[in-house]
Amino acid sequence: MNYIGSKFKLREFLYTHIYRVLQEDDYKSLNECIFCDMFAGTGVVGRYFKNKVKQVLANDKEYYSFVLNQNYIANQKISDNLKDMFFELQCDELTPPIEGKIYQNYCLKEQRFKRTQYQKQVLDTYSRQYFTDYNGAKIDAIISKIIDWKNNNLIGTQDYYHLLASLLESADKVANTASVYGAYLKYFKKSALKNIFLSPAVFEITDTSALVFNEDCNELIKKIKGDILYLDPPYNAREYGANYHLLNTIALYDDFIPKGKTGLRSYKKSSFCKKTQVANALEELIKNAKFNYVFLSYNDEGLLDLKQIETIFERYGKYTMVSQPYQRFKADSSRTHKQNSTIEYLHILRKD
Repeated sequence: MNYIGSKFKLREFLYTHIYRVLQEDDYKSLNECIFCDMFAGTGVVGRYFKNKVKQVLANDKEYYSFVLNQNYIANQKISDNLKDMFFELQCDELTPPIEGKIYQNYCLKEQRFKRTQYQKQVLDTYSRQYFTDYNGAKIDAIISKIIDWKNNNLIGTQDYYHLLASLLESADKVANTASVYGAYLKYFKKSALKNIFLSPAVFEITDTSALVFNEDCNELIKKIKGDILYLDPPYNAREYGANYHLLNTIALYDDFIPKGKTGLRSYKKSSFCKKTQVANALEELIKNAKFNYVFLSYNDEGLLDLKQIETIFERYGKYTMVSQPYQRFKADSSRTHKQNSTIEYLHILRKD
């Protein structure tokens, strides 16, 4: 998934310096450590450390992220009949497209499918083209069957999150957007015209234990403890709840009234996206952290400058910093930007 702030290409950079700091301090080995990814996103960092540490804690306030991390971080086994489940969900004869919430609210609605009992009062007058009619109706059918299986105890929790995570990633591949869901494209792009294919979101099976949370970071930090706290908060005013609202809608599949032309759902805004609140939010997080080491990823275009971060960190222990050039996120690869790269800083705190 082409995700804002993804650290996929920086995983080796993070690992190198986390491992180096532990060795320099003659701390316990990495495989004895509890590692917390507090702003987990799609889980690429937690997945990378899953087979390298004793335990992974993953958290994000967005529900789609919670689902992805329940699959990639917490899942350790799959059912023997999962292959048959994927076949049934993919097959139109066994799981025919239906006119559900995604079709009604995020498609043009020019093609007709099987009607559902979806409540009319939660619909609006917009025709949106986030998905083709077929893909929207197929997503409705798949998620409805997954929920039905779960409610009737035909699948357990691990299988539920695996199927749901697989649907999120498969739907993202055929979404008619420039990677983020703040708006849909005026015309359907080539990939969005393909029929959705439900591909398994394959996870690594390890002996590492894991806990996944869906909480506000400044509340969760008071309840957990460990060795390594990795922070990758939003750097600017772009809210993930707005940019990925449709993934939350698929994952939650709840009744709500979409707002405006883009069908936005209500979401809780982050203090890390507000210039007047971000410094206090970061300091509160650091102050309450019951971890020996804190590693903060932040780039040179964030709401906080280097001096502000240094000042906060130095109040709570020994501070150092390393950096690396990094290619900026581009929602649309066809667009150019006057600056193609930025500098990614890794702020390091050995906490007192």
